[in-house]
Amino acid sequence: MALQPWRTGVVIKIENETADTKRFWIQVPEMEHFDFVPGQFVTLDLPIHEKQNKRWRSYSIASWPDGTNVFELVIVLDKNGLGTPYLFNEISVGSELSFRGPQGVFTLRHPLENDVVMICTGTGIAPFRSMVNHLHLNNTERKNVYLVFGCRTKDTLLYYNELKELEAKMPGFKYIPALSREEWEGRSGYVHPIYEEICADKRPVSFFLCGWKGMIDEAKQRILAMGYDKKNIHLEIYG
Repeated sequence: MALQPWRTGVVIKIENETADTKRFWIQVPEMEHFDFVPGQFVTLDLPIHEKQNKRWRSYSIASWPDGTNVFELVIVLDKNGLGTPYLFNEISVGSELSFRGPQGVFTLRHPLENDVVMICTGTGIAPFRSMVNHLHLNNTERKNVYLVFGCRTKDTLLYYNELKELEAKMPGFKYIPALSREEWEGRSGYVHPIYEEICADKRPVSFFLCGWKGMIDEAKQRILAMGYDKKNIHLEIYG
């Protein structure tokens, strides 16, 4: 895959998604269409360090290809880091960002012959939001798609209303959020028992994992212990 050139993006909109998570819409003026495959990411070059490779921060694209030159990122603040405090405190509507992309191979393999189980935590939901909306809008032939999303409390659920609405109108799509620190009307606890229940019958499944390394490591071990082959596991690690 050819390496993409560095381009200039302009921030055209910023919204708070939760208390510590923001959504950034970035337009690419030099391009009429910003084309990408759902699941890919972009790399930002931020003025936070003298060394180039210490300025780079990669984020999955949270939007889906829509024929425009705009894409969306959803970013959680890491107060102990350098990149996200810069984005949260220094970037506003009209700011320019240097970026490279799209990049990455964390994408759905077509045709979708198996059920797809997406497992994520935090902003790891970004590539899956892109994927499921793209599948729906293109009426892609497929089997069942499960999106298992873990976070701590209800006020940290990302895209909750949007995904509930998508579940209601997208046949075969099941959205299952779980909260680890709060009792509510939905599932409580961690994501692991949920996908184990879904796959208890050992049906053919393609697993896609995205989020923090600890969750991904445990999920991979559990999926292999269930008898699935590692070739059925695709992952993207954050942090």
